[in-house]
Amino acid sequence: MKAFLILEDGTVFTGTSIGSSREIISEIVFNTSMTGYLEVLTDPSYAGQAVCMTYPLIGNYGICHADQESLRPWPDGYIVRELSRIPSNFRSEDSIQNFLVQYDISGIAGIDTRALTKILREKGTMNGMITTNENFALDEIIPKLKAYTTGKVVERVTCKAKKVLKGKGSKVALMDFGAKNNIARSLHERGCQVTIYPALTSAEEILREQPDGIMLSNGPGDPKECASIIEEIKKLYESNIPIFAICLGHQLMALATGADTKKMKYGHRGGNHPVKDLENGRVYISSQNHGYMVDTATLDPNVAVPAFENVNDKTNEGLKYIGKNIFTVQFHPEACPGPQDSSYLFDRFLKMMEVTE
Repeated sequence: MKAFLILEDGTVFTGTSIGSSREIISEIVFNTSMTGYLEVLTDPSYAGQAVCMTYPLIGNYGICHADQESLRPWPDGYIVRELSRIPSNFRSEDSIQNFLVQYDISGIAGIDTRALTKILREKGTMNGMITTNENFALDEIIPKLKAYTTGKVVERVTCKAKKVLKGKGSKVALMDFGAKNNIARSLHERGCQVTIYPALTSAEEILREQPDGIMLSNGPGDPKECASIIEEIKKLYESNIPIFAICLGHQLMALATGADTKKMKYGHRGGNHPVKDLENGRVYISSQNHGYMVDTATLDPNVAVPAFENVNDKTNEGLKYIGKNIFTVQFHPEACPGPQDSSYLFDRFLKMMEVTE
């Protein structure tokens, strides 16, 4: 079946329908990872977006459910050059085609993903439609594309109830704004007792449990949409409990302490982004997935200073908070690029909790 990808600038790509044939409008982004397509699909930070994979062959090692970062895939749509119909791997349990159909994810294959990526890099991230309707009318579709926003997607992806991973070590409160499984796993493997809270949980409820540390997770969408969550983070900041924040959590902490965030032209999404630790000059290969960043020009140097920097474009990749046991990073230390370049950040968090205990 034919499928069409229509961008808000009027560009139309023609390919083959994969997954569901449902018509969708979404924000179109690209990911440069060469492997890890299942982790990308099941990362809640992609809610409200359709993902173009720049690597040309996707699905060749199938689906292994143990590798999922959440219980289900979250993108609205999936865009690939070639979809492997016959996976070959001893761990494979299903094909990516079946996986997309099962969760009603619309997709398109057979388009020039290099051309699409060049458009998004030159013009910036834009909205688009995936449709199988051959009789589409551009003049009707483009106003709809321009009007689309991802909205309040954090509430959609967060867990519905508190859950606890038992451990004998430090007690960590993990705020689930769209947390990937490996964040809780990275803490639990280090002996922590991890209590995972829904995104809209009040600061009072968290502090009542007297955690040794607080983790603010990754998540989807514009951080400024999370106004009520930011108010609760202000209270957590004042508590003097050690805090470690990743990705969206990093942006929310910055907003809670008076800094600003802004949308990037096309964001960082992939498993190959170099970041520099400004304290020791070391460079780490990081996994990233974000379309917004902290504007360092708005930082109060008495509150926070840059701790990490993106080597490619010099954007902020982390903050160290003055007089507080708080540090935040824009990248994903749990996501195993490098493959363990930045996992030491979890150990740093554990040491902070041990000192304050």
